[in-house]
Amino acid sequence: MENQHAPGSLAYCVEQLQQQSVIAYPTEAVFGLGCDPDSESAVMALLALKQRPVEKGLILIAADYAQLEPYVADRELSIIQRERMFSHWPGPVTFVVPVPPHTPRWLTGRFDSLAIRVSDHPDVQALCRAFDKPLVSTSANLSGEPPCRSVTEVLAQFGTDFPVLHGETGGRLNPSEIRDVITGEQIRQG
Repeated sequence: MENQHAPGSLAYCVEQLQQQSVIAYPTEAVFGLGCDPDSESAVMALLALKQRPVEKGLILIAADYAQLEPYVADRELSIIQRERMFSHWPGPVTFVVPVPPHTPRWLTGRFDSLAIRVSDHPDVQALCRAFDKPLVSTSANLSGEPPCRSVTEVLAQFGTDFPVLHGETGGRLNPSEIRDVITGEQIRQG
C-alpha cells in the first residue's frame, strides 16, 4: 500500500505546513515557496531562506476568494473593483488590495495593502483546499538564482530533504501579472 504521507505527496506537504514549515509547490509559471500566512515564525523562515526583507510584503495565493477574505478590507472595494478582480480569477493575475488593520505586518510589509491571487493551477487549488487556507507565495529560488521550474531544480537549490509538492508548473513563461485593484493600473507585466 502506498504511503499517503510520502515526501512529495499532497498529504505530506499539508502536514509540513501545519508544522509551520516552508514548502515548495508548482504554480502557473514557476515553483513557489509557501507557508502558513498566519504563522509569523513560518513567514520569517521563508523570508530568511529567500533573503527577502519583510518590508517588501508578500503575495497570498488561494483556491478561492473566500480563503482570502479574512486578509482583505473587502468592504472598501466597490462593485466595479470586485468585478475587475473576479473577471481575472481563477488565473495568473495578482491584485493589490486594501487590508484591515488586523492583517499581519509580516504579510503586508511597509504597505497598507496586500497582493492576492486565486490560482487556477490544480496543485495550488488542491493544496489550499487541503490546508483550508491561503498560502504565502513567492518564487522558489535562492537570492541571485533563477526561479525553479521543476522538482529537480527545487531540490538542487534547497536540498534533497526540502518539502516539495511533486507536480508540473502550468507552463507560463512569466510570473503573474500584478494590478492595483483600486485603480486597475498594472504594476508588473505578466
